[in-house]
Amino acid sequence: MRKQYRAAGLDAPELAACPYEQFARWFADAASSGLPEPNAMVVSTADASGRPSSRTVLLKSYDTSGFVFFTNYTSRKGRDLAENPYASLLFPWHPIARQVIICGPVVKVTREETVAYFRSRPHGSQLGAWASDQSAPIGSRAELERRYAELADRYPESERVPAPPFWGGYRVDAEQVEFWQGRENRLHDRLVYVREAEGWRIERLCP
Repeated sequence: MRKQYRAAGLDAPELAACPYEQFARWFADAASSGLPEPNAMVVSTADASGRPSSRTVLLKSYDTSGFVFFTNYTSRKGRDLAENPYASLLFPWHPIARQVIICGPVVKVTREETVAYFRSRPHGSQLGAWASDQSAPIGSRAELERRYAELADRYPESERVPAPPFWGGYRVDAEQVEFWQGRENRLHDRLVYVREAEGWRIERLCP
């Protein structure tokens, strides 16, 4: 199972000076290409022993301070980040033969940011954040649905659902950002921004 990539190339002079600006360009391309959920990314973390784990999460915002996603702080990724506050983000835009990989330290966003985002979520998603003890074992689907139904009775559509204290956002402060463009004969273009004291250095990596 192998696909031959024949996309246009990528060279350092074409890149923006800052990886956040370059990401904005590629994210716009991914969104306009019709890709479903171009903000879906694979978040990889590791625990204190170095055991890795990965899952797909939605990017909710980004700026020059980092890339933000939200989750349950007691989930596996939340526990990993409490022990080892570093993560890798991978955007797998396969239909357009592109990937972006972001690595860096992780911090929690402010409570104010968490509450503001939580209030923007659909009512059902707000209830779901309370109903699910993310990553913990549960006896059955029926038990999960019972929890949700109880919350729906307690907080009807007309009631404001408080943001759970165990739920919130993380910001990944990029130290390295790689832009990967698929090319023919597996001679892919890989250009990576590396953060330095004075700004960003761009390197080309072998495919």
